[in-house]
Amino acid sequence: MRAFLFPGQGSQSVGMGKALADASPAARELFQEVDDALAQNLFRIMVEGPDSDLTLTENAQPAIMANAIATLRVMQKEGGFTLADKGDYVAGHSLGEYSALCAVEAFDITTTARLLKLRGQAMQAAVPVGEGAMAALLGADIDKAQALADAAAQGEVCTVANDNDPSQVVISGHRGAIERAIAMVKDHGIKRGVLLPVSAPFHCPLMQPAADAMAEALASAAINAPLLPVYANVLAAPIADGEEIKARLVEQVTGRVRWRESIAAMWDAGVTDFVEVGGKVLGPMVKRIAPDATVRSIVTMDDIEAALAAF
Repeated sequence: MRAFLFPGQGSQSVGMGKALADASPAARELFQEVDDALAQNLFRIMVEGPDSDLTLTENAQPAIMANAIATLRVMQKEGGFTLADKGDYVAGHSLGEYSALCAVEAFDITTTARLLKLRGQAMQAAVPVGEGAMAALLGADIDKAQALADAAAQGEVCTVANDNDPSQVVISGHRGAIERAIAMVKDHGIKRGVLLPVSAPFHCPLMQPAADAMAEALASAAINAPLLPVYANVLAAPIADGEEIKARLVEQVTGRVRWRESIAAMWDAGVTDFVEVGGKVLGPMVKRIAPDATVRSIVTMDDIEAALAAF
């Protein structure tokens, strides 16, 4: 069995999508569709930067999605690839869940781009700059990370945001609490705590205003039954009902990204082949969760050709 995976924020880089667009009319068409949907020249920012513009949450989120879906579009239009025939499940890390939903045609590209633009804007606006923070805990499992978060909170928000793999957990919350947590890592048997270069504390209760904004936007968004079940971040389980998908996307804004549990659940369900589309960040996590899994990343035209031959 095979699952297709879609990366989240942090996988963006200036120049992304350029080689695909240079090589493929299908990719150029996809990037134009996203630009048209947003009434913005997002593709120019992807290709030329500056990095400060690309890393803005409201640009990074639709850009990462566009790059992944463009990769898939090239496979479909030029290689005759059909996701429903070659996969059993899809999943995406945080915003990547929207890419996954677009890939299985639950949302069309215009809807996906607009939802992610709004999501990025709402997340940025939810907490004044400087009041929140996130940190990666290296050498931490979920139990150690939770104990540290509880100890560091001291009346502020400090919670596990991303359970990425057995050795990496991300915490999120008020800046003071996150800084206390970093200072306390050794006391909790954690190797290191690293403050992340993010502009807001994602996946924690401070994001509630953004969750409210997404609830309103998703209520009126057109959604189709997905071609394949989608592993929801907040459940670490597959779902296929449109209204449940919307509800879980709202919960995802403030809820934990249960990535380790999602991959483990897919492995237990019989998935042995994991394919990351549009990035190379999830593959190493998968190998730490399911060491015997086969992992492939599809980013370049060479990757696309190799994947089409293998599938």
